[in-house]
Amino acid sequence: MKFFLVIILVFLLISEYLPAQMPETINASEILLRMKKLEVLGSVLYIAAHPDDENTRLLAWLSQDKLYRTGYLSLTRGDGGQNLIGDEQGIELGLIRTQELMAARHLDGAEQFFSRAYDFGFSKTTAEALSIWNEQKILSDVVWIIRKFQPDIIITRFPEDKRAGHGQHSASSVLARLAYSAAADPKEFPEQFNYGVHPWQARRLFWNNYNFGSVNTTREDQLKIEVGGFNPLLGKSYGEIAADSRSQHRSQGFGIAHSRGNSLEYFSLTEGEKADSSLLQNVNCSWSRIPNGAVIIKKIDRLIKSYNPSAPYQSLQDLVDIYKNINALPAGYWRDEKLKETLSLIQACSGLYLEATVPQAYALRNQTVPVTLRVVNRAPVSIVLQSVSLNQQDTNWNQQLQTGVNYSLIKRISLSDLPISQPYWLVEPMSPGSYNVHDQTLIGNPENTPSLEALFSINLYGESFLIRQKVNYRYTEAVRGESYQPMTIVPTLMAYCDPSLLVFTKGKEQALSVVIQEKVMKYPDEERSSIHTTGVMTESKADHVSPAISITPVTGIETRKLSVNIKRQNFWLKSNEQKDLNEETWVTNLQHGASDTLLQCRTISYEHIPRIDYFKPANSTIVSVDLKTAGNRIGYIEGAGDKVPDALTAMGYTVIRLDENSVTDEGLRKLDAVIAGVRAYDVHDWLTGKYTILMDYIKSGGNLIVQYNRNQGTDSTGIGPFPFGISNARVTEENAQVHFLNPAHPVLHYPNEISNKDFDGWIQERGIYFAQHFDPGYQPILSMHDSGEPDQNGSLITCTYGIGSFTYTGLVFFRELPAGVPGAYRLLANIIALNQPKDK
Repeated sequence: MKFFLVIILVFLLISEYLPAQMPETINASEILLRMKKLEVLGSVLYIAAHPDDENTRLLAWLSQDKLYRTGYLSLTRGDGGQNLIGDEQGIELGLIRTQELMAARHLDGAEQFFSRAYDFGFSKTTAEALSIWNEQKILSDVVWIIRKFQPDIIITRFPEDKRAGHGQHSASSVLARLAYSAAADPKEFPEQFNYGVHPWQARRLFWNNYNFGSVNTTREDQLKIEVGGFNPLLGKSYGEIAADSRSQHRSQGFGIAHSRGNSLEYFSLTEGEKADSSLLQNVNCSWSRIPNGAVIIKKIDRLIKSYNPSAPYQSLQDLVDIYKNINALPAGYWRDEKLKETLSLIQACSGLYLEATVPQAYALRNQTVPVTLRVVNRAPVSIVLQSVSLNQQDTNWNQQLQTGVNYSLIKRISLSDLPISQPYWLVEPMSPGSYNVHDQTLIGNPENTPSLEALFSINLYGESFLIRQKVNYRYTEAVRGESYQPMTIVPTLMAYCDPSLLVFTKGKEQALSVVIQEKVMKYPDEERSSIHTTGVMTESKADHVSPAISITPVTGIETRKLSVNIKRQNFWLKSNEQKDLNEETWVTNLQHGASDTLLQCRTISYEHIPRIDYFKPANSTIVSVDLKTAGNRIGYIEGAGDKVPDALTAMGYTVIRLDENSVTDEGLRKLDAVIAGVRAYDVHDWLTGKYTILMDYIKSGGNLIVQYNRNQGTDSTGIGPFPFGISNARVTEENAQVHFLNPAHPVLHYPNEISNKDFDGWIQERGIYFAQHFDPGYQPILSMHDSGEPDQNGSLITCTYGIGSFTYTGLVFFRELPAGVPGAYRLLANIIALNQPKDK
């Protein structure tokens, strides 16, 4: 086996991505709603397992009708699900769903929290979920969040038994019940008290009963609450708000229509005091619940009665007075929360516009960047801008802000000592079922605090206020206009491997390009800055310095360096063992005798969420597999998003991507096989209309392979030549024993001999959405089952039709191939080879 490593030195170009949410603006009716919320001192925490598990109608009603402080704790970030909008999986899918949840909370008014639990995929038992997560670790997270949030009541989404439909669902409710008591016990997780929390006992714990499909857990003797009302200040009913919120889960395809009118929610008491009239029955939600709070009630009443929506600034003096009086109260949870709410109202009523932006999306660690500060006083009131601080670098401004005048200032700010913009839960290596975060104060947070903030100090009616403003990258597009994205702080030297997956087969050579990203920024009115890294190409000496870049050894691969020149290091890699191999090679920077693994910046960009950047080690997965293939030209119909086409290319196939216009008799004629991506029939309505063309292709000697789709009922004649159904059946134990039902079938022998060893090393699960009720014309090839369950034989079915072949498979090739599982490569190669002449 020969392997060439090519290192290409390039500058990382700045690209502009689709816009994120614009800076928040609050209209006059929303200001009034927030004033009313200032009167309410009650809180509710909703707990479930995943993004999309939350009851968005209930959250909207709690937050914007009852005006409680409302939070949703999703134990996981949804990392293990499927992705309908792209090919991101695992932690990348979790990053997407984190931002989708943040967008949902922005609409329904609740706050978002997470534990360190990792969504490892579908689980059939509570015990499995608790074991993989590390029960005590995640319980400590739930306790911590309860102690910080101090909810008056806690609500769970699911029961603790099989009716929950998912082991992680039921586990979330078990943990909520355990945490309900543990949070109040000073003997439980006492180390948390070093970080400003204290024991907290919620008044009661409810289960939010439901009627989903065939599972109805509601009863008329349960507590019933009407939550379908209309909010005139928002101009929407809570059903409409809920639909908008839930429709943010685009990666899951959960867009739903608005609903209006009455809607009952049902609740069962799990722990605590009985309630028969309201969720917070007998909970004092007024200012009288805290010492000396009675005086605040009168002031807020006066504020609301005198509010003029045409001139919100007229409320500023009352708001400043309220702020001073709240600040004078003894320190405590509600004092601190209401101070934040009051400060937000002061800024909203003042119309004060504050902005801090940079001219590029990326900045280097320890670099100095120009930050443009913009301030506009849009109300006829006296406001003094006293100072601005960025990264502890203060600027005295002392500017009386005239109404309507734009003030701006460009400050050069050092990013010294600021970390790279890595999501905090990805800083440390993961455990098998959870993230590791050792900074207790970060646990529960939905995302990082901003990489850089501007702290504006203003004086209004004799009182000084500190207002935080995130520093964003601001740019203008001809189509979308003014847009904002996060500013990302990156390492001075990065790399990435292309391709990220290399598949070696006997007698073939492979080339790997390692691209070194040397970040060079150029801002207006300054010279281009050079980045000098010992042993790495610098701008001034690029023609004389050899880059000291290496790759780490791979077990079973002999590495020998042949030559070095300025831009390339060549290596020979030779396999020492004739067996399957799946390892990673890492790009390292050698400096002063020490090596440091370089990082790769991964960017995820979708229109509905802010741009996401995160960092991972620069590496390539190397798979050496004894693989034979038959057939060459593969047509691929992309589905919900997967990386199977990349794996097919790595296997040596020529992949032709097919769409509605190319799925024709002529377009399919010269293809050895056609593969439909995961959920292709779910996301492409046009595929149903191509049924006759695809069946004719099979009849004429073609090979159609369909990967899993969602439930199609008991008669899916729109997919295969004979009827079959698609069930919810799945095998979630990735090491489940596999039996061969038809051991003589060619798919197990040509061109590769398939044995039980080919099912070693699979990740997350065996398969999902298996075939059921299939016509006798199909032959089931494999059977498998999870512990304690009967055999499932619908993971791989195939048939002959005309002189061609059709296969439906629920096996998760879309997970196993990118993970470099050798047996998955051999089995897929055999499925592709069905109907291929053995001498071809």
